[in-house]
Amino acid sequence: MLVALIADANRPVADHVLIEALWGSAPPRTAGDNLRLYASRLRRVLGADRIVRRHGGYLLAVRQGELDLHRFASLADGGAAALRRGEHDKAAGLLREALALWRGPAYAELEAGDDAPRLEEWRLTTLENRVEADLALGRGPDLVAELVGEVAAHPLRERLRGQLMLALARNGRRAEALTLYAETRRLLADELGVEPGPELRELHLTILRGEVAHGGAPSPAQLPLNIADFTGREGEVAALIERLKDDTAVPVVVISG
Repeated sequence: MLVALIADANRPVADHVLIEALWGSAPPRTAGDNLRLYASRLRRVLGADRIVRRHGGYLLAVRQGELDLHRFASLADGGAAALRRGEHDKAAGLLREALALWRGPAYAELEAGDDAPRLEEWRLTTLENRVEADLALGRGPDLVAELVGEVAAHPLRERLRGQLMLALARNGRRAEALTLYAETRRLLADELGVEPGPELRELHLTILRGEVAHGGAPSPAQLPLNIADFTGREGEVAALIERLKDDTAVPVVVISG
């Protein structure tokens, strides 16, 4: 019950939703009584003002910033928005901060129903967004070890596999990147009966053609150095200086050609 209330903190969760979360599609006849008993126990532990009866359900009252979940949501959403705008450095920072809030699997010691898989999917998407930002910043070589572990843990996520392929290729490990694509294609065919998606196929062709730049942070765009002085045209420069010495009016000089 607590997990369901945390997932919708500060919003009432209807009795029938809580009952389904606790007992599935075949609840006992005493489910309503049991729900009231659980709510009473939570009030004793958390405080009476925390578990509120409202609109045919229960609400967990929390303050701003009190739940890691809310903080994670704010950082993850902000990082994803920055990534869409092309603000890769800002995105990487926000997403890294969001992921730092995780301490192992969500609700690892609780009966979480569908909430734990949903949060894990959110974490993985946030991780993939952070890797995308890091790749855009030229950090591919530093990501290989991390991505190898994530791909091993989540072998059917094409986006992670594509990111590992790109990191390998940028680190001069083109053959390994192509081997990984071949393994991915076989795995998807065996497990799901599908071919890799268009983005992964396009990345494969890009690596085959040798069009992936090697790693290393991109050089920052800079303006040209200032010119120290004019060269040549000594006569014209002298005339210009002489004209500017006339302080009887605001001088206007037009240089053409």
